[in-house]
Amino acid sequence: MGRAFEYRKAAKMKRWGTMSRVFPKLGKIITMAAKDGGADPEMNPKLRTAILNAKAQNMPKDNIESAIRRASGKDAADIKEISYEAKAHHGVLLFIDCATDNSTRTIANVKAILTRNGGESLQNGSLDFMFTRKSVFTFDKTDEMDIEELELDLIDYGLEEIEEDVEPQENDEDKDIIRIFGEFKSFGELSHALEERGVAVTKAELQRIANTPIELNDSQMDEVDKLIDKLEEDEDVQAVYTNIA
Repeated sequence: MGRAFEYRKAAKMKRWGTMSRVFPKLGKIITMAAKDGGADPEMNPKLRTAILNAKAQNMPKDNIESAIRRASGKDAADIKEISYEAKAHHGVLLFIDCATDNSTRTIANVKAILTRNGGESLQNGSLDFMFTRKSVFTFDKTDEMDIEELELDLIDYGLEEIEEDVEPQENDEDKDIIRIFGEFKSFGELSHALEERGVAVTKAELQRIANTPIELNDSQMDEVDKLIDKLEEDEDVQAVYTNIA
């Protein structure tokens, strides 16, 4: 989505961390993963990934363990993943992924946010051809890492693209990172291949990547950002993907 977007996102995650807003979102994903595949991360790759992403956001161990326990409790909520499609100003398209135990509430909240902030709901399925789901893994770049060799090594496991980038940190210093993109269906294979090669993945996710990204100027981006911020503040919204370059 571009360097400027990543910097805004990093600042937002820092703010969320202070407000402990991000932890309930991460907890839902952990609970769903544990409920679907069991509470043992060694035997449940989806749970292992959810825990890895939670640790990357400094989620306390007690919170992680509590989220796992909720999956097996007799009062465990039936949390489901749903997606919602919309458009905003300036030709921006939105794919809104949610995790909820009450889809009626979630859809009503998302619709209200869109209406109040200049967005418009779209029929589900409208944007399927505009986005492609990809496996995305992020990890720190080390001096010993041979990027070309790693790229050739991972092609057989579904790797499509590898890029070097910088990630903003709380101390205002950038960290060199590697981000790899692979086929949606190759998430498990790529994850296992990286583990086997001793690559310490800091974030693993299935993203929706825009097939035809658009450019916005700063004022347009600020306007759209307000809507995205409001959506991401909702406790049921896990991620908002856009076609912004």
